[in-house]
Amino acid sequence: MPLLTRIRGPRDLDRLTLEELDRLAEEIRTFLVEAVSKTGGHLGPNLGVVELTLALHRVFESPKDKVLWDTGHQSYVHKLLTGRQDFSKLKMKGGLSGYPSQAESEHDVIENSHASTVLGWADGLAKANQLRKTGDHVVAVIGDGALTGGMAWEALNNIADARDRPLVIVVNDNERSYAPTIGGLASHLATLRTTDGYERFLARTKELLERTPVVGRPLYDTLHGAKKGLKDFIAPQGMFEDLGLKYVGPIDGHDIEALESALTRAKGFGGPVIVHCLTEKGRGYQPALADEADRFHAVGKIHPDTGLPIASSGADWTSVFGEEMLRIGEEREDVVAITAAMLQPVGLDRFAKRFPDRVYDVGIAEQHGAVSAAGLAHGGVHPVFAVYATFLNRAFDQVLMDVALHKCGVTFVLDRAGITGTDGASHNGMWDMSILQVVPGLRLAAPRDADQVRAQLREAVQVTDAPTVVRFSKGAVGPAVPAVGRVGGMDVLREPGTDTPDVLLVSVGALAPMCLEIAALLDRQGISTTVVDPRWVKPVDEAMAPLAEKHRVVVTVEDNSRVGGVGSTIAQALRDAGVDVPLRDFGIPPRFLDHASRAEVMAEIGLTAPDIARQVTGLVSKLDGGYARSAADSVEPVRD
Repeated sequence: MPLLTRIRGPRDLDRLTLEELDRLAEEIRTFLVEAVSKTGGHLGPNLGVVELTLALHRVFESPKDKVLWDTGHQSYVHKLLTGRQDFSKLKMKGGLSGYPSQAESEHDVIENSHASTVLGWADGLAKANQLRKTGDHVVAVIGDGALTGGMAWEALNNIADARDRPLVIVVNDNERSYAPTIGGLASHLATLRTTDGYERFLARTKELLERTPVVGRPLYDTLHGAKKGLKDFIAPQGMFEDLGLKYVGPIDGHDIEALESALTRAKGFGGPVIVHCLTEKGRGYQPALADEADRFHAVGKIHPDTGLPIASSGADWTSVFGEEMLRIGEEREDVVAITAAMLQPVGLDRFAKRFPDRVYDVGIAEQHGAVSAAGLAHGGVHPVFAVYATFLNRAFDQVLMDVALHKCGVTFVLDRAGITGTDGASHNGMWDMSILQVVPGLRLAAPRDADQVRAQLREAVQVTDAPTVVRFSKGAVGPAVPAVGRVGGMDVLREPGTDTPDVLLVSVGALAPMCLEIAALLDRQGISTTVVDPRWVKPVDEAMAPLAEKHRVVVTVEDNSRVGGVGSTIAQALRDAGVDVPLRDFGIPPRFLDHASRAEVMAEIGLTAPDIARQVTGLVSKLDGGYARSAADSVEPVRD
């Protein structure tokens, strides 16, 4: 009987021998490869933390003791050991989340999976334990990549201020975040990895000197008294100890016995302790180890034996951006790229290979990336900062006060904007068009297809006196959506076919095909519709108000929060222009969305062509003085 099937909770690990734990570790790796290859997910990070997770749950008593993960994509093994072994619908509707989830288990705490936050959480929980005199322990597992984030160091500064407050910080050091970790901290950790530890050096020195007559013992005592300087010389972990943090390590992160010993000592210390563990991302799975780019950080559905993808989804939005960025780089020497530890995921890998001196990876430090971009722009170059839309939230003040206030020509490229679906609430890029609306001078583009990504990226990098933003969706990019005309700076995607049209339908970004479907459904109800793509949704095009005045109703459709989004901004622009046409805005409701496919999430919130067409039909009918037509209740999708 496989050992894994006997594990229903962490305490089931207590009765296993070290030999059985090693067997269990191999079973878990086999399970992960087989399960994640069927669904997709974060494979490499979890293969690297198997023994570490086993040791954590043997030494600490979750959920009484809180085990926190930063980031949560390395929590699959934790899920397996806490009673969640059905991975058949991982990241799918009704299945396990790809991150810790309080709704799933009492063993889970942090759900947001925005890196570098765990130490702040741990600090607060440790303070609460101290105030309530619970005697519970707090363990924060943080990757070496997440330690590049400024929030981690703000938290360390506060944690070190209370040397009698128990808190165990486990640094899971695999030399990578997505790709290899870079920067000053990474260099310091590399030194710790490759330097013989102080304790072993001192033990060997003691043994030698104690065999030396007369001077041996006094000399050893002198060396021991000079511990701090010697320790920094032999193994320079002084960066941590200067803060007042006890340092243990480096520890082999795949040696369960050594891990348990180190964690047990840290548990009993009575103050903040850093346990530095060396792990191997992708361990035990050769296709992952052979992937130099990111060790199978995140995969789609793959063949478990070869690691090759089951099927290709075709060109995606990210690759379109990456290719055009490379072309722009060839043409303009002043264009540089910035990434926050996500060179490949945001499509800058080809640019980096071609122009290695023009790419800056700032680590998981979006705030610094934005400020550094302002400095680059002021220095005479044009930075393009590519980042997931959900992560730009973290740098709002810097976009506002460092880039916009100083009129710096910086282009922010927001990947995975809108509903991303399977990664859950924290990864939907549904706030950017609301947050950025308040930034004076900023210009925001929402391309509808690959051609517009190319065109609007080029338009953005031409702007030298203000921040520009280009945002696009996750996944495969559909066919081109041609314009049939132009009004001001807006593309007309469909003409109404009458001089007295009913509806002006404003289509934002990738929702253009759906908006054309809505127009076709409305046409079946005898409702004439003009469909326009503003292209640049901030500022509102000056032609919008005169165009809206020619219609009876304005409808906006966006892949962003309805609160403060494009619809709200257009409504305000119409009011300012004295145009009193009714406006109905469709978008994402102000709530956190559970993980599911993009299509399932959009159906759940009513952001589909039939749902919107039905509501617009009712609205127009009311303007006619009647009620919604019965036919509107049976609106079906257009099938060509």
